[in-house]
Amino acid sequence: MIRILGTIFAGLLGLAFGSFLNVCLSRWPAGESVLHPRSHCRNCDHTLAWWENIPLVSWLALRGRCRKCGTWIGWRYPLVELAVGALWAAIAWRYVGWALDPNESTRVAHLALLAMTGKMAQYWLVIALAVLDAEYLWLPDWLTWPGIVVGVAFSLLPYYVIDRLPLLGIRGASVAGLAIRALISALAAALLILLIRWIYKLIRKREGMGLGDAKLMALLAAWLGLPGALLSFALGAILGSLAALALLAVPAARRSSESWAASKLPFGTFLCIGGIVSSLWGQPIIAAYLRWSGL
Repeated sequence: MIRILGTIFAGLLGLAFGSFLNVCLSRWPAGESVLHPRSHCRNCDHTLAWWENIPLVSWLALRGRCRKCGTWIGWRYPLVELAVGALWAAIAWRYVGWALDPNESTRVAHLALLAMTGKMAQYWLVIALAVLDAEYLWLPDWLTWPGIVVGVAFSLLPYYVIDRLPLLGIRGASVAGLAIRALISALAAALLILLIRWIYKLIRKREGMGLGDAKLMALLAAWLGLPGALLSFALGAILGSLAALALLAVPAARRSSESWAASKLPFGTFLCIGGIVSSLWGQPIIAAYLRWSGL
């Protein structure tokens, strides 16, 4: 029962933080404060009443439109809130039972809560980067660099959970070993993107992937390890290819092949989606692939 209640609470908290993330995503690109002024319509400046700010519920009640001017609010708002809420609930379901287990020591319970908090921060950050890249083709350094640092810091957590290393995926490692492993993983993941970027520029004589994608790959590797980051890249490449094919299917794009070739796709968004899938189901996916390939 406590596990269920904890999961529900985490989901509701995720909806609230998803709502705040929507404010950030609307104001960061414009260089505005996320604290002042109060939430308002971007079209008519109507200040929202408290009941217009209830995550997900208000969007549904208003049918996705501003109450005053009727401007379409957009699907991004409920989707971001729902994504953060669902992911936070999934993390709570995994960790709350362990954190509140009466048979565990207080130290282990505290570390479980810390691991849960880190995962929640990871998902919040990855969703933020996914939306910023989708809407603005922008992966800001002041999000990616701190994300890498915090990811490396959280990679040290298994060292302090000696009797729970199998759950976290690492056994018999020292603090220095875990830190070096995380840093090498981040560097190798970034170099993969830089190599692809260099080859693309060499062949096509134009820029392909941005440096932000390299930093994002380093971030994913810091949090997920190199295998998890490579899985994220593979999934992102598949999603990007599907998006390119869908774009090619548009009649206007087919009539202008040069315009289609120059179209920019938010690869960082696809990487982030791959990172979320890898974080949730990466180990069974990799294990299934290894069994299928006979490795």
